[in-house]
Amino acid sequence: MASLTKFIVYAANTGNSAKISIALEALKAAYPDANLSYEVKFVDLSKKEQKAPEYVKLNPNGRVPTLVDRSRNDFIVFESSAILIYLLQHYDPEYKLSFNPVTDPDAYSQMLQWIFFVHGGFFPMQGQGAVHCSSVDPDQELSRKRYFDETNRVYGILDKRLEGRKWVVGPGEGVYTVADIVALAGIKLHKMARVNLDEYPNAKAWLERWLEKETVTAGYAALAR
Repeated sequence: MASLTKFIVYAANTGNSAKISIALEALKAAYPDANLSYEVKFVDLSKKEQKAPEYVKLNPNGRVPTLVDRSRNDFIVFESSAILIYLLQHYDPEYKLSFNPVTDPDAYSQMLQWIFFVHGGFFPMQGQGAVHCSSVDPDQELSRKRYFDETNRVYGILDKRLEGRKWVVGPGEGVYTVADIVALAGIKLHKMARVNLDEYPNAKAWLERWLEKETVTAGYAALAR
């Protein structure tokens, strides 16, 4: 029943929302006895429900997603990367999706670096840049070129990082962490951004491996309507 769930996630079918549902599914799989259940409350972006006064009380930025932690006095967290770090802090005690910031501070720092790189690079360029400029006045060629060039630049950075690696951060071939979840939610938008993923073979192979994970399938399914 909904009343027994630990979290409420205010979300829409967006990349930023997918970060949270996939992370929660991954945590549920990693800690099956922890009752990390969640309820999705859909925010209709077409009706601008994210700007409604009752929602802005939860999320001053008027965006999705927002997390409400019922088990911690209905504590509210907004901004997707902040939500992920919060979930790791409180619900990943064995560091199955992260690194111990005390005993493994360098790997922990690298994880944060890649989370923030994707958060600040992929999403603004794709969501507000390449995707938007695909439908605006074609005379705005300089704007289109800037956004498409920057989008492809950040894809190139991630592709280079994944050369010889299975996961974004960690020693050797890497370790599966939330940095991969953030990157997945960004790179899955490549078709909308008109990025030819064949030009980025390491990222393409990484994405194909990712999409086979049951937690990823479940995370996206949670946002389907």
